[in-house]
Amino acid sequence: MSAWKERGLRRAADLAAALIADTLEPPAADVITYIPADPERLLERGHHPAKRLARALGGRWQLDVEPLLELRVADARPRQAELARLDRVRNARGAYRARARPPTAVLLVDDVYTTGATVSAGASALRTAGAARVEVVTFARTVLG
Repeated sequence: MSAWKERGLRRAADLAAALIADTLEPPAADVITYIPADPERLLERGHHPAKRLARALGGRWQLDVEPLLELRVADARPRQAELARLDRVRNARGAYRARARPPTAVLLVDDVYTTGATVSAGASALRTAGAARVEVVTFARTVLG
């Protein structure tokens, strides 16, 4: 996972999408979207793992991939990886907003699920903007110690 996220092993997104598609049925979604990248992290990494995974899944499931979410305040928030569980929930709350009214059913993709705070905040923003159903897919699950 670290090679994919931090060292830019970009082809890992295709492998992750293949594993996910072989494990899960295609979702009953109108579109796939992804958790937006923090601009600073995007510059550091040079790629966006969640976006790459979303695009690879979109190709496998023949669903359009659209950037439906944006960060509200990118630089004012600490990185989730630096925070404890409760602080992650507080930090992510209200972090995203929908760019426009989303379709009825959305598949939200993120690369790693730790506490669920990030995808919860993203799903909440999509539902607030009008999505009736938001399903979430991630490739990896981490556990805070």
